[in-house]
Amino acid sequence: MRRRCPVSLSHRQRGFTLIEVLIAMAITAVVAAIAYRIFATVLVGAERTEASMERVYEVNRAWMFISRDLEQFVGRPVRDEFGEDEPAMIGGPAARFTLAFTRSGWFDPMGNPRPELQRVNYRVEDGALWRDSFPVLDRGGNTEPYETRLLEEVDDLQVLFLPPTTAVRTVGSSSELDTRQWQDSWVADTSQPGSLLEPPLAVEVRLLLRDWGEMRRIYVLPPI
Repeated sequence: MRRRCPVSLSHRQRGFTLIEVLIAMAITAVVAAIAYRIFATVLVGAERTEASMERVYEVNRAWMFISRDLEQFVGRPVRDEFGEDEPAMIGGPAARFTLAFTRSGWFDPMGNPRPELQRVNYRVEDGALWRDSFPVLDRGGNTEPYETRLLEEVDDLQVLFLPPTTAVRTVGSSSELDTRQWQDSWVADTSQPGSLLEPPLAVEVRLLLRDWGEMRRIYVLPPI
């Protein structure tokens, strides 16, 4: 009886060759690199979206402060720290502050005895928009404001003022202003000491942001 020669196992159970292993590793590395790039792109996009949302919130918050203050404007003059009368609103390059005025609605959650009116200033310093608020209307020499940094990356703040002599035309249930007489400064006439500076009819606030460019808003002051 003939005996069968045993079949060599080297052909049936042969493992991967070195070249096959290297090819598999190369494919795995390429796939991993592509996956990492996709993940990094998604991560960067998420971070940019979050930063953009934060910026939107900060800009809206700054405009909220400005809008809330101007919508509660009150024509109440004050006395500054030098004992001089300061009109209810001043502003522009010829004034001490870019924009300063008196507002009502000063809420006090602690219930402290103090007036409802408040004096506020807006200015740009060190690339940021600042809001100064004073604890009293008629300031003394040692009265210090509360300084609040509202917005970063601000290059400029400009305010235009519409005189009270501007024509107002009624159209239906609304009013239209002749906006061709804007003034870049709102200050008292020094040639007439003691003369009362009336508040403007409206103000236009312009914010120049480094990333968003110029933003403008117009506010008609109460009680107009």
